[in-house]
Amino acid sequence: MKKSVEQMDFARELRGKQTDAEKALWMRLRNRQLDGAKFRRQQHIGSYVVDFVSFDKKLVVEIDGGQHNEGKTKERDEERTAWLKEKGYRVVRFWNNEVLTNLEGVLENMREALGRGVTLT
Repeated sequence: MKKSVEQMDFARELRGKQTDAEKALWMRLRNRQLDGAKFRRQQHIGSYVVDFVSFDKKLVVEIDGGQHNEGKTKERDEERTAWLKEKGYRVVRFWNNEVLTNLEGVLENMREALGRGVTLT
């Protein structure tokens, strides 16, 4: 699927408006710092923009705020996760506060997902 200019602009805008949790995690993922895996941030997969993805490892990482635990947003997240799994991606989700207060634990969970091919949703 070819990306539209609007999709690319939206992803670029999201990269410029990262949350503190996304910034903290990105500083530990960029330049293959996590087990040599190449991660990209705010990337399109189909019609979705994911927070972080390792295309080689088929691993998507989502960092969620409180709104992701409510009604329609939660439903959309579940639909997105199901679609990504259908396409062969593993999806791991962490809460913003988890990243900010336990970054090493988050990274350890991600290492497990990278190494074992497990899905942690």
